[in-house]
Amino acid sequence: MDSPVDLRKTKNAPSSGLKNKALKLSMSDIPSRSEVREVIPRKCFSRQTNQSISYLLQSIFIQTLVVIIGISIPLTQNMVFIWFIYAIISGTTAMGLWVLAHECGHGAFSDNKRLETIVGYICHSILLVPYFSWQRSHSVHHAFTNHITNGETHVPLVVNGNGISEKAGGENDLATSIFLGKYLFGILQLILHLLFGWPAYLLFGKTGGPKYGTTNHFWPTSPFSKKLWPSIWARKVWLSDWGIAVVLIGLLIWAFKFGIYSVISLYFAPLLVVNIWLVLYTWLHHTDSDVPHLGNADFSYMRGAFLSVDRPYGKCLDFLHHRIGSTHVIHHIEPTIPHYHAREATLAIKQSFPNVYLYNPTPIHKSLWHIATNCIAVKKEEGTQRYLWQKP
Repeated sequence: MDSPVDLRKTKNAPSSGLKNKALKLSMSDIPSRSEVREVIPRKCFSRQTNQSISYLLQSIFIQTLVVIIGISIPLTQNMVFIWFIYAIISGTTAMGLWVLAHECGHGAFSDNKRLETIVGYICHSILLVPYFSWQRSHSVHHAFTNHITNGETHVPLVVNGNGISEKAGGENDLATSIFLGKYLFGILQLILHLLFGWPAYLLFGKTGGPKYGTTNHFWPTSPFSKKLWPSIWARKVWLSDWGIAVVLIGLLIWAFKFGIYSVISLYFAPLLVVNIWLVLYTWLHHTDSDVPHLGNADFSYMRGAFLSVDRPYGKCLDFLHHRIGSTHVIHHIEPTIPHYHAREATLAIKQSFPNVYLYNPTPIHKSLWHIATNCIAVKKEEGTQRYLWQKP
């Protein structure tokens, strides 16, 4: 592939707040799953349905209060800025419902699987997330976290990749970063990821690994790839679509009765903010200039899980979003641990495996900008199966 980038002049991206900690780890450093389970208090593995429901009711109550406030705001041109603020607040509080539906998809909400499925299906459908489709693709993401070909989200382009076993095209992104410059390229990255990343993933499998091809979370058959939907999962994708269809019909009725501006202001604008939070969390969980991606020889489930990064989101966001960002490492190791036990389990692995547990203390906005401007493409490290972030 011809490229204006001279590959001889690429170098590893500058270190982040992890201070190269993840790059110093080898396969032998990673504890086994049984070793991790031994240090986590047994109660952390228990799911109390009543407690989970109480958190669900908490998020519903907060969201209801916000919506009531929104209904009182006039739909007039001079209130556009107020509606902008409302979208940020409403989308931020609604993310709590997304997180609890996410727990349902992992089996962390309740031992009553029928109740769990109903809660997850309804909450995700209301947010236009195809529940079972996402459940399947997200389970693949957990199984192959930071795998360079089998990973399911935020799989990077590769410098000198062949496009079959790796996502080729890293040279082009490096060239674009040079052409635009650091600041314009960083802004472009933020716009593409935060505004368009989630719908692009659902509709075309963007950022998914090359193993699965061009997938669609609403259409599990041709002309899209079927590789992500084996066995009964294709039928479950169609079942997910029914939930989305009911919500869309409801929104259409709402628009006819109260006007399209009411739907946009009270629903679609906050939903955009929900999607931004979702991509932001996922991006920062699994991307950092110090965090490698791995080929088969250097990959294991536990190594991928320990390449997740916990970050400081603050008390308010941890409260609203049930600590999804500050306890994500343990979530990848043991995804059936409910969020209300995740902090205790995180402390256990942090104390027992301090050399392996990854926590980046850099403030979120600075981490986001660092990743947007430095995590451009990866290149295979000579003599290993590690793929490291490159900067020209």
